[in-house]
Amino acid sequence: MAVDTHKTPPADTPPDSALQRQIAGLDALELAGATTRGRALRIWSSAWPKLGAIVLGLLVWQAVVWSGWKEPWVLPGPADVFPELWKRIEDGSLAESTATTMQRAVVGFAVSVAIGTLIGAAVARVRVLRAAFGSLITGLQTLPSIVWLPFAVLLFNISESAILFVVVLGAAPSIANGLISGVDYIPPILQRAGRVMGLRGLNMYRHLILPATLPAFVSGLKQGWAFAWRSLMAGELIVNFGRKSLGAQLGTDRDVNDAAGLIATMIVILVIGILVDVAFGAADRSLRRRWGLDGS
Repeated sequence: MAVDTHKTPPADTPPDSALQRQIAGLDALELAGATTRGRALRIWSSAWPKLGAIVLGLLVWQAVVWSGWKEPWVLPGPADVFPELWKRIEDGSLAESTATTMQRAVVGFAVSVAIGTLIGAAVARVRVLRAAFGSLITGLQTLPSIVWLPFAVLLFNISESAILFVVVLGAAPSIANGLISGVDYIPPILQRAGRVMGLRGLNMYRHLILPATLPAFVSGLKQGWAFAWRSLMAGELIVNFGRKSLGAQLGTDRDVNDAAGLIATMIVILVIGILVDVAFGAADRSLRRRWGLDGS
C-alpha cells in the first residue's frame, strides 16, 4: 500500500506555523551549503600557500640548473629527478626503505616520549632535581645528535640499538623541557584548587597537571620529533649495516655519484617531515580551540 509522505498540516494549524516550518527547512539547507562551502574554503586557504611554495621552489631549482652553475650530473633538474623517484616507487625499493625508517622513527619517538615525560615530570615537581638536572637537560638538548654516534657505536656496535640510542638522546631532552615549561606556567591557584579537591600524587598529574600543560607539551613533542628525525637520518647515514632505509639510501647514492637518486631520496625525507608537521599543527589547533585561544 502506498504511503503518502507529503503530510498536510491539520486543519486547525495556523498558516503562519506551516510557513515557519518551511522557512526553517530552507534555512537549514542554506546553512548546510554554507558549511560545505566554508569547509572547502578553509581547505583551499590552507593548501594554496603550500602549493605555491612548491611551485616556486621547483621554478627556482630549474632556474639554477639552467644557469649552468653546476654540471647536470652534479645538480640534475626536476626532469631528471622525478622520473628516478617514480622508478623507485614502482620497483618497491622506496617503500621498503621508507618502512624501515618510519619503524625506527616511531619506536625511537615513543621511547623518547616515555623517557622525556618521566624526566620532565620529576624535574618539574622536585626542586632538588630541578637544581641538579635542569641545566643539564637544556645542555643535552643543544648538543648535536651526531656527537653521540661514535659513543653509541662503542656501546652497541653497529646495530639497531646504536641508532635508537642516538634518536632517544636527541629527542627526549626537548620533550622533557616542553613538559617542564608547561608545568612552570600553571597558575598556582589552579594547583591549590586541585589539592583542595583532594588531588594528590598521580591523580594530580592525571587530572590537572598534564591537561594544563598540554599546549606546551605538544610544542615539546613537535620539537622532539624534529630532533628525533634529524638524529635518525644522521644515524642511518653513518651506522649502515646492510638494512635498507632512507638514510642508507642517501649513503649509497652518494657513493655511486647518483645525484638524481640522492635528491629524490631527500625529497621523500622532506615530504615525510612536512606531513608530520601538518599532523602536529592539526593537534595544536585542536588544543587551541579547546582552550579558547583560537581567534578565528
